[in-house]
Order: sequence, then structure tokens, then C-alpha cells
Amino acid sequence: MREKLKVGIIGCGAIAVEKHLKSLQKISQVEVAAFCNRNIEKAKSVAKEFGTADAKVYSDYRELLMDESLDVVHVCTPNVSHPEITIAALEAGKHVMCEKPMAKTSEEAKQMLAAAKRSGKKLSIGYNNRFRSDSQYLHQAVSRGDLGEIYYAKAHAIRRRAVPTWGVFLDEEKQGGGPLIDIGTHALDLTLWMMDNYQPQSVMGSVFHKLGKQKDAANAFGPWDPDEFKVEDSAFGFIKMQNGATIVLESSWALNSLDVDEAKCSLSGTKGGADMKNGLRIHGEDLGKLYTTNVELDPGGVAFFEGETESEADLEMRLWIECILHDTEPVVKPEEAMVVTQILEAIYESARTGKAVYFD
Repeated sequence: MREKLKVGIIGCGAIAVEKHLKSLQKISQVEVAAFCNRNIEKAKSVAKEFGTADAKVYSDYRELLMDESLDVVHVCTPNVSHPEITIAALEAGKHVMCEKPMAKTSEEAKQMLAAAKRSGKKLSIGYNNRFRSDSQYLHQAVSRGDLGEIYYAKAHAIRRRAVPTWGVFLDEEKQGGGPLIDIGTHALDLTLWMMDNYQPQSVMGSVFHKLGKQKDAANAFGPWDPDEFKVEDSAFGFIKMQNGATIVLESSWALNSLDVDEAKCSLSGTKGGADMKNGLRIHGEDLGKLYTTNVELDPGGVAFFEGETESEADLEMRLWIECILHDTEPVVKPEEAMVVTQILEAIYESARTGKAVYFD
């Protein structure tokens, strides 16, 4: 492996620009050398801003993958195309970071994992909320055993009115679902990672289409078109793990609730608990008294100086590139992301059938 990795970007939309490219350009060991988008003018525009002087542009991802000089590919396309492009990139000998969720279905996720193992290349999924400062701190505390055995948790992804009205978010065929697969996936990934528990036993789910047909609705991104709103507006899951631990997953883009939280979790263990609902709070019992600790994550404290922190996107991209350079495991392992997809799929299936879904 050469000292500088050449990266290709497939899909040049907002997630590629705002998250991947703005952070990749800060890494000295990276050159973004190829861009692909169905609208090639978009690829040209993004390449001009973030690419090398001789960066190549394509409208067909298969042509990009034929470039043997590329070491890494980032897949930033709608969910429906994640498996096809990721598998092709792995088979072309590229390491792959694919945006979340891994896939629409568990079978597709399994195929992606199998392709990674066959190729010997690294595969990671873009669950960026693991790299927030509160997530990093809490994960270290949990790994040290501060909370003991975590046997109950909540995964929070509730928006009151924030339905994304652009792109293909409301298209069930292209996305696989609504808030559950879009933001619920982040909350579930975060919770499973904290618990270090990837062995589900059963799932019960409820999915609702209650508010999506309203016209001229209040919404952070402007009113949605009820005729285009083909996905759920809220979804909920009750997940029981093989060791008896239980997770409640809540997700919504539109819900009449003031209890709003996104990509957060609450944990209850035998030694203590924690939540991210009002900053990061860790609580427990000591010397016969209850305590609550509010963790100060702001590195500042000096007038006119905010301190220096690495953003979650910067940390995510840096650690991803370093795992390739040093041949170590990525922070987000594809085996973990596959379990997230399996559980989300089970929630949808349970809601459709009215029955619990059991795992082997």
C-alpha cells in the first residue's frame, strides 16, 4: 500500500460533500481522484472543488471501478443501490465505506459481507454518530465496566416535525422505508455498540402511516407532498436479545411528541445507568446515596477560546483511512451493521404480519 490512498466517490450529493469530502480533504494521506454521479455535471462540479487537478469524472460507477489506481471507494448513493455498488467495488479490489444503512434487506447485507470476506478488502458502514464526543466517552466508560451488565436500553430517534422532502427519502422502493431505516438505524447502531450485544432473539414492531397524508403540514423542511409520502412517518420496535437484554427502539419524522431526541440512547446496567438526553449523564449509587454526573465534554473554559476538537465526521474519516493504512479493523464492522439491518427488517416484517419475528 502506497503512502497516499487514492479515493473514488460514487454519488456526489449532500452526504458526500458535507460529510465525506470535507473531512477527507483534511487527511494528508488521501487524494480524491475520481467522482461518479448520474448527472455528470454534478460530478464535475464536486470534482473541481474537492478533487485532484487530474481527477476523473464518470456517470457510470462501473467505469470508475475499472480504474486500477483507486484504493478506496465511498458509496454515497440511495439505499437501494448500496449492495450492488459495494459488492462490485469489493470485487474490483477496492476498500469500501458505504453510507448507512448497510442495505434494505438482511439478505443483501449478507451478500455484502460475503463479498468483503472473499475479496479480503475492508468494508465499513457510515454510522457517524459513534464518533461524537459523548458517544466516544460513554463507550469507553461502558467498556471499562462502569455500568456493569446492560440489560435494558432505549434507542431514541424522534423528530416532532422534520420530514426530509428532498431526494428519494419518501420513496419506499429506493430507500426501503422512512424514519426507521433513516434515523432509527443510527440510534439502534449506537445502542448495540454500547451494549456490545449483537445477538437478537426476537422482535416485535409497529409501523405507522398516520400523519404523512396531511396537507400543508408544519415541517422543518417545508410541507411534504402527501402523494409522494410512500414511507412510514413513525416506527417502534421491542427487541429481546438472546441473553435476555431488552431494547426499545423509537423513531419518527413526524410525531405529536415533545420528547424529541435523535441518534441517542439510554442505558440501564447492574452498576449504573447513562443517557444522552440532556447532555451526557451517568448515574448510579455510591455509599448508600444516588448520584448523577453530568460529563463536561466541552474542552474550553478559557475566555475567547473554544478549545480544539475533532468533529465526528473528521474522526470517522481519519480512523477509516488509518485502518486501511495500518491494516486494522474498522470501528464500524460490517458484521455489526448487518445485525442492525436484520433487526430493522424484522420490525417492518413484524408490523406487516402482526407477529413476532424470531431469529435462529
